[in-house]
Amino acid sequence: MLHSDQGSVYTSSAYQLAVKERGITMSMSRKGTPADNAPIESFHACLKSETFILEGLTCTTTAIVEQTVREYISYYNSIRIQTKLNNQSPVEFRRLAA
Repeated sequence: MLHSDQGSVYTSSAYQLAVKERGITMSMSRKGTPADNAPIESFHACLKSETFILEGLTCTTTAIVEQTVREYISYYNSIRIQTKLNNQSPVEFRRLAA
């Protein structure tokens, strides 16, 4: 699943074809609703600042980027404490809410 806004890059025929050829399902936010992307924009800001910028990963291979993102998602969900979740990780917050 690849989610984006409806910017011209993402709605172009070439981009749509490239996504489809890779077997990826597209998802787009509603037109004129930038707040729809706020949660993922926040996540991406954390991902970039806590991995690529902090660790200096500016010029690297696709394999390293993929591994870094996978590891960060696991860390973010299972370990990283979030103030908005009563100082718990998302996994812990969900477990206690169930």
